[in-house]
Amino acid sequence: MSERSELEGVVIVLHDISDLKRLEQMRKDFVANVSHELKTPVTSLKGFAETLLDGSHEDPVIRKQFLEIIGKESSRLQDLIEDLLELSRIEHHTFQLHPSAFFLTEVISESLTLLHKKAEKKHIRLEERFHEEMEMVGDAARIKQLVINLVTNAIVYTPENGHVTVEAFRDEESHRCVIQVKDNGIGIDEQSLPRIFERFYRVDRARSRNSGGTGLGLAIVKHLVEAQQGTITAESTVNKGTTFTVRLPCSVTNETNRVPKSEALVR
Repeated sequence: MSERSELEGVVIVLHDISDLKRLEQMRKDFVANVSHELKTPVTSLKGFAETLLDGSHEDPVIRKQFLEIIGKESSRLQDLIEDLLELSRIEHHTFQLHPSAFFLTEVISESLTLLHKKAEKKHIRLEERFHEEMEMVGDAARIKQLVINLVTNAIVYTPENGHVTVEAFRDEESHRCVIQVKDNGIGIDEQSLPRIFERFYRVDRARSRNSGGTGLGLAIVKHLVEAQQGTITAESTVNKGTTFTVRLPCSVTNETNRVPKSEALVR
């Protein structure tokens, strides 16, 4: 204001709230997704329990059938809760790696051994291809976890009598250790491919639920890879198969995994 109380100018302050709006939408979507995913098994548990209490427990055949369903839905609910807690731990600012020297090829072989029975049920052939014995420094337990998640995902979306191959090699040009998980499964369409690492995103919702999937496996893998300063990409062709490529530094330091605020799991 001037000495004669006349307005001489105006100051306008603008704030970009795009990130805040995005974070708010992410929170809303996350709550909605969690509520939806929890509602299905809880509704089943409640419904079958009430039916048994109403008198169906007297029929041994029905009782056995309903108890098996209750057990299956309980396991599904437990898996979902465990994945939510695991994702929360990984995204927390205090999450730390426990690096040590190990052979990547041995970790992959151990991972595939744990999944042989799952693959055999669908007559899927698991193969491993190693160009050399690859020693690296990183969190072996976390790498084993991401390999198991990727191979499990490949088995779920590969038809019977298919094959899943895990390949490991050293990229001399980028000085990175590379893990590739390839399958000849149903593939992912071009529209869905950019979203497969989102929480609860499913290319085939009905099939994923029937297989016991929580919709969080690839989100967990992505954060595990990024926690070790790595990258993950996916290439896919519908009805021909999918390839996930993980690139990790061959020497991972023990740094706290700090996730950008707008990307962190809403707690």
